[in-house]
Amino acid sequence: MASPPLLIIWHSRTRTSEQLARSAAQGAGTNARLLRAEETEPEDLLSAGGYLFCCPENLASMSGAMKEMFDRCYYPVLGRIEGRPYATIIAAGSDGEGAQRQLDRIAKGWRLKRVAEPWIYNTAAQEAEAILAPKTVDEDALQRAREFGAGLGEGIAQGIF
Repeated sequence: MASPPLLIIWHSRTRTSEQLARSAAQGAGTNARLLRAEETEPEDLLSAGGYLFCCPENLASMSGAMKEMFDRCYYPVLGRIEGRPYATIIAAGSDGEGAQRQLDRIAKGWRLKRVAEPWIYNTAAQEAEAILAPKTVDEDALQRAREFGAGLGEGIAQGIF
């Protein structure tokens, strides 16, 4: 059996990115595979037709677990996934731009093709207690994530991207 075309790789500490990633996977249905960043291996990236990277911004950069996934997988797949589509969802307490830039630089090195505008979901958490607290994503954002995943999964499966 062939692997689903969309690989959704996520990391989360406060559940925000996880909820968004799971909703995107729900929307994509059988066109997606959901995988924690810590469990992702080069073979997973090679067997997918495209990617959705979903992680929090921590201290103005992507989360360490997501960065570690890229560190482990970058060179084993370099030159082997060029031109594949990707999109991103960043969960942030402020602007999310640092993590977004970091992800885009890595994707540029892999020569991936962005197929959707970056989505930064802002929790507005600014105090330590709020930043560290588990979050509940509102239903509108979860629905948007389902639609986002459905569009990505179908677009990749149909060869539109």
